[in-house]
Amino acid sequence: TKNIADVAVSLVLLAVVVLLSDLVRRMLGRVLAQTGFQVHAAEFVSTLQLCCCTHELRVLSDVGKIERRFAHTLTYVAAVVHGLTFRDAIGNPACTLVHTYRQKLVPSAALWRIACQFAAAATARVLMPLAWSLGVSSMHMRHRAGEFQCTSPIDAPLAATAVEIACAFAVQTAVTHTRSLEEKYRVHAVAAVITTAVYAGGPSTGAVFNPALAFSTQFRCDGRSLSEYCLVYWLGPVLGIVHMCASVLAPNYPVPCDNGGLCV
Repeated sequence: TKNIADVAVSLVLLAVVVLLSDLVRRMLGRVLAQTGFQVHAAEFVSTLQLCCCTHELRVLSDVGKIERRFAHTLTYVAAVVHGLTFRDAIGNPACTLVHTYRQKLVPSAALWRIACQFAAAATARVLMPLAWSLGVSSMHMRHRAGEFQCTSPIDAPLAATAVEIACAFAVQTAVTHTRSLEEKYRVHAVAAVITTAVYAGGPSTGAVFNPALAFSTQFRCDGRSLSEYCLVYWLGPVLGIVHMCASVLAPNYPVPCDNGGLCV
């Protein structure tokens, strides 16, 4: 009964985070519509939503000890919700590089987006312990009693880096190959791949494949050094994205010709 109550509180918290994020995103979109900053505001709020929800899902798994199958179900639902609410936000520095490679973003715009993503990740690291400190559920009280400690799932850094490379490659390949689908179908396809990646890579790294999200949820955990976290959670996803661009996008990507046209 206590476990059910803990899960119910967490689900309510997740819903509140998503609803508040969507409200703030819409409000800032209207307020900043004439300034050009609405894109950066949406990027910040969307990444904050992603990080806060992931923090709570991790606590449900690590502290609440929910069944792994149920945890994966929540991961799938969360991925669908994020996909439907993010709109034009990216929420992932590695994926932002893909947009730059495809010339959808100029480098300066990409850097601004990445800055917003990491700022949101840092904000989530501060906000979620404040929410847990309220002690609304027994699970949150246990987490508070443990001083919000977490332990890194990384066993072997090089093997973990390979896992993050593979997860980033798989998810971004799915994102690329589903662009022609209607959004209501596409989010489910991508969410299924994300959940599969979490199922396969979760025990080794947490299957984050997002440098900003990892900074928020993994870098504060005990067990590994900063350099090892950077190797696994920053370099790994970037290498996965680079491999995807080279093997999936590049063969079909139009190359500019000297005359200003496009050579296929």
